[in-house]
Amino acid sequence: MSVEITAVYQGQLHCEATHGPSGTQLLTDAPTDNGGRGASFSPSDLVATALGTCVMTIMGLVADRHELDLSGTTIRVEKEMASTPVRRIASLKTRVAFPAGLELLPEMRDRLIAAARKCPVHQSLHPDIDAPIDFVDLD
Repeated sequence: MSVEITAVYQGQLHCEATHGPSGTQLLTDAPTDNGGRGASFSPSDLVATALGTCVMTIMGLVADRHELDLSGTTIRVEKEMASTPVRRIASLKTRVAFPAGLELLPEMRDRLIAAARKCPVHQSLHPDIDAPIDFVDLD
């Protein structure tokens, strides 16, 4: 399966990307530490966003198969950039927080964690990117 994404440079470090199948558009801007205004997601922010939403989607697929509602589960991805030897993503530290009151049997929790770590975005990251995924229960 392939999906086409197109983008048009708008000038002043802004791009407008379009998701081919749906026509949904999003804007990007360079971050302030790289000459932009930080007015929207930067391209590397979208990598962090893709990781977080992929982890949640894969967990959601597993949960749905077992009639488990993960509503209220949150994901926080902290992106850190490196500047040497080249500007790149250095780490994407991910924290999944299950909502208070969600009762997970140990085997279900293990299934969800295993699924999260197999998300296609996580599997596609370069091994030099530090990308741990931690799981917590909110009280």
